[in-house]
Formats: sequence, structure tokens, C-alpha cells
Amino acid sequence: MLRRALAAACCAAALLAQPWAAARAASVTDLAGRSVELPARVERVILGESRMLPVLAILEKGDPTARLVGMQDDLRQVDPQGYAQFRAVAPRLDEIPRLGRSSSETFSVERAIGSVPDLAIFGVDGHGPGAQSRQVIEALEAAGTAIVFVDFRGDPLSNTPRSMLLLGEALGRQQEAEAFVAEWRKQLALVTERLAESKPRRPRVFLESRVGFSEDCCDTMARAMMAHFLDAAGAENTGAALVPGATGKVSLEKLLADQPEFWVGTAVGAVGAAPQPGHARIILGHGATSELARATLDAALARPGVRELEAVKARRALAIWHSFYNSPFNVVAVQVLAKWLHPDLFADLDPEATMRGLYDRFQPVKLDGTFWVAAQ
Repeated sequence: MLRRALAAACCAAALLAQPWAAARAASVTDLAGRSVELPARVERVILGESRMLPVLAILEKGDPTARLVGMQDDLRQVDPQGYAQFRAVAPRLDEIPRLGRSSSETFSVERAIGSVPDLAIFGVDGHGPGAQSRQVIEALEAAGTAIVFVDFRGDPLSNTPRSMLLLGEALGRQQEAEAFVAEWRKQLALVTERLAESKPRRPRVFLESRVGFSEDCCDTMARAMMAHFLDAAGAENTGAALVPGATGKVSLEKLLADQPEFWVGTAVGAVGAAPQPGHARIILGHGATSELARATLDAALARPGVRELEAVKARRALAIWHSFYNSPFNVVAVQVLAKWLHPDLFADLDPEATMRGLYDRFQPVKLDGTFWVAAQ
């Protein structure tokens, strides 16, 4: 605590000139419903998941790592091409201390405290410390670190704008947060308002989550994460009637007996990622070519049982980047699904232009890759 006080006293004058020293609320309510007293200034930040780096980049113009002093190593593992893009614009990225790998169990409280953070940004639930991680919360708060919980995962369409505005307040980046949220809401409304006015029939869609992650079929999202995207895009998610929880597994036999009209698979394969056990994964995301995306989708659709689905036989199948489920750019996934399921209603909608525009305006890196692909 003495070191923190001395550092604050020595740097006070310089800090007043920093762009993040803007006036802001003294306290906020985070996405876990906690009232959090914010530090007077936030110079040192840790991330519970490094895949939140694009979120930070929306708010921190230029180098998104300027205030980062620690993070988990999950982004480099699940999205090596995306990580490499950030490294090109943030040369110190490799030097930032790693607090763990890609799960809450690997998170090191000792390393986190040793980085002397003013603010920790954690997901309510996910691949790092969550709202139930009492020991982590208590240890960091006892060391003088404020913690805010955000959510881009559990209820993303409700909580993305709330999370961005919260972080804008916590980091003194209110204008940047408000600009992003305004554009995000505008892009979502292009789908939701037209659906509300037209009220088209909702086609029955089965969402297979993490295709190839395990050898058996089929994981699904019934009431969380991308399930919200299907609902917003005007679909009936058949998984909601087949599993009792937010996520679960549906047997191929059940799926063949309860034939969906459309099949959507989420792609967990990434260019440059180490080979993983299980079936071949669909490869989408940063650095993925359309040819690679289509070839890996075709391989996934040729799996025994899956190839017998009427939707697959009729080529009513789509693969989409799995990481949309935990991304501030999730509105693009809603547009992709809406246009694919209701092509006449959304003939003028251009999800690729939407995503490129969001990257051009809110990211320090250029959009490069293929993030969805339909069967032909």
C-alpha cells in the first residue's frame, strides 16, 4: 500500500495530463450487480481474459495495451492470427505478464497482485475468474484493486452495451464507449425493427456448438450465448426444446428424429492453431481464406449422421466464427443469420460491410479473414 501511495504522489501532476484522467463517476454498478468504488485514476489494468483485448481496443485508441500490466494467455491460444495482428500494432504485447492460460483454474492470484493493478476487468462467467471466484475477488480487493465484471457471453445482446458503457466509465473513455454503443445499437436495429414490423415465420434451426471439439455430436447452445443471436435473427432454436439448460448435448438419433430446417455450426478451428483431438474443426476467423473455410465446412457436413440431416442434404447449412459468442462485434453474427434465414426481407443488408466498418472505425487492425461460410 505504501508503494501505491508513493507512486501516486510522485506521478499526480503528470497523470492530470493523461487522456484517461477525465472526470467520471466515483462508483459504478457492474454486470454482476456489485457497487464498485473506482480508483481516482486507472493506470494499471489486468484482464481476466485476453480475448477481451478487442474490447479494450475500442476504448483505447492507438495502443490498446498502454495500461495493461497482466492478462490470461487465452487469445494467443484460441486465435493466434488475431493475436499476431494486435502484436503488430502493440509491440509490447508479448512482454505483458501472463496471469494464467485459458481457464479460471490457471489464474494466478499471486501474479495478479504482483502486477499492482488499479483495475481488474473480469467476465461475469467465462474462461477467467468470474463473479463466483470469491477467493480471487477478496484477495485482489484486499490488495487495493478495484474489480469490474462485464458480460459479452451470457446475455450478449442485452449486456454488450451495458458492458461497454461501464468500461468507458471505469477507464475514463466515456465518449469512445458511447460512440461504439450508438453504432452497435444502430446495426442491431436494422434486424430487430424489420423483424418486429414484418413478423415472418421463424424457421427451425439447430445450432451445433464447437463443431469438432469432441468426437461425439452434438453440443448446442439453447438459452445463452449464440442462442440469443438466433432469436434476434428471427429463428426458432430447436435446441431450446431438446436440452433443459443453457447449453447441452443432443444425440444424433434425437436430431435425426427432430429434423431442423437449417443447421448452423460454430467454428472453433483457427489458422495457425495447434492440432486438437476430435473431429476436424471448421476453420474461420482471422487469416482464414474462403477456400479453407468452405473445405472445412464440407468436411464437417460429411460426418456420419450429420450428412443424413435434411438440412445438410439440401445445403441449408452455415458455419460461423465461434468467437462471435464473446465479442463486442456480435451484432454482425445477428445480421449474418438474419440475412441467411430471411434473404428476401434482408436483401439489402450487408454484414461484411458492417463488420469492416466496425473494424475500420473501432479497431487498430484491419479486418482480414473469413468469419462465416454457407454450404453450396
